[in-house]
Amino acid sequence: MWKREGAATLLVAARARGAFRLLTALCTVSVLCVVWATGVAAQSPKFGVGRPPTPEELRDLGSAIAPDGTGLPPGSGSVAEGRRVFAAQCARCHGPSGEGDVGARLVGGQGTLKTPKPLRTVGSFWPYATTLWDYVNRAMPFDKPGSLTPQEVYAAAAFVLNLNGIIRDDEVMDAATLPKVQMPNRLGFVADPRPDVPTSTVRE
Repeated sequence: MWKREGAATLLVAARARGAFRLLTALCTVSVLCVVWATGVAAQSPKFGVGRPPTPEELRDLGSAIAPDGTGLPPGSGSVAEGRRVFAAQCARCHGPSGEGDVGARLVGGQGTLKTPKPLRTVGSFWPYATTLWDYVNRAMPFDKPGSLTPQEVYAAAAFVLNLNGIIRDDEVMDAATLPKVQMPNRLGFVADPRPDVPTSTVRE
């Protein structure tokens, strides 16, 4: 008799533990659903947050500038013009002369890449000047990415290249001249030999 009652007690206890685990799991799922629904509601149009991207914006995000300049738009910018653009849009993060502040340092570092303390900047590390145009066009200024005109991007790129001693004070950058700029680390990258990597991929 005792054995039957003991077995029955153990069975009830096991069922109770199982029910408790199930209830805990259901509560967890319910909480996650509430959190998810709250997040979705917070992004609802009724709060006026964000908007769907336009077809033009989606196209611009998907377009990249090739090393040979394919994809560069019409326009041009001089070093002098770039100095003004940089002072107005870039200096507050990168410093007046690209020396870095809250933003990354943009100048210097040439000859340091093989030292124990390499300094990777636009002037010392980047292999193509067209990459500078592409990055500035997409991501700068930090608080208003994509807000610069093509002319302003050409000018800012010209100024940064000039700060690094790569182009002269009187040079103008456009779709024809920018791809011809020889960056100091142009030959510092080699093709990636791995068979599963596209042949256009390079590494430092």
